[in-house]
Amino acid sequence: MSPFPQLLRSWRQKRRLSQLELALESGVSQRHVSFLELGRATPSREMILLLGETLEVPLRERNDWLVAAGFAPVFRERPLEDPQMGRVMDAVRLMLASHEPFPAVAVDRAWNIRLANRPFELLEALVGGDVWERVGGRQRNLMRLVFHPRGIRPLVANWNAIAPLLWQRARREADALGGQEMKAVLAELAPFQDEATLWLADEAALVPVLPLELRSDGLRVSLFTVIATFGTAQDVTADELRIESFFPADDATEKLFRQRPG
Repeated sequence: MSPFPQLLRSWRQKRRLSQLELALESGVSQRHVSFLELGRATPSREMILLLGETLEVPLRERNDWLVAAGFAPVFRERPLEDPQMGRVMDAVRLMLASHEPFPAVAVDRAWNIRLANRPFELLEALVGGDVWERVGGRQRNLMRLVFHPRGIRPLVANWNAIAPLLWQRARREADALGGQEMKAVLAELAPFQDEATLWLADEAALVPVLPLELRSDGLRVSLFTVIATFGTAQDVTADELRIESFFPADDATEKLFRQRPG
């Protein structure tokens, strides 16, 4: 039996759907869904794509489904500099530039920074220009920045409130998106963490969003993020790319970034 039945069952369970619920949402009979999961029916290419869309399976994993069932992958994974990614990257750069004077980054599903705007450099200077060398890794990774023992933890004023939320968000995303890269980063960083802190957050003030508060050399920065993704991505790279825009959570932080030399 091919690996496809197990993949289908696993993703259905991740989405917390019964076979009947998946059948109703996809327009496929429950009997056929059951036969597919048992390996008693062979899926067509169209059926795989339909169920993958219904379950909101990331494009990279939909390719895995196709290969597992004996088909060729459908969705390409183009590098950012590919000419066919030109319009996509123009949009990303426009969003990053338009968000100035506040920081913004484009990250992949493992939270590796792929592009950043100029104000993000101010944050890098605040936490130390050599921070990326200190936390290691071949790429600038936001999880390593926050959770590596030589990262920004000493500067985070509200660590016991923000750290559990960030860690659990990363875990949820890795599970929901099939993110093996993020799971590897979490496994690397887990030995450095205090389990009690990560699973029991301090009670936070009743604010709309919880900001990340940094203090360094007399400066205090308080920021929260808004995330944007491509709604109709048909390329693996575009599907996994998202924009994280940082907004000031108080007047002092807004003033700090607005007064930064251009």
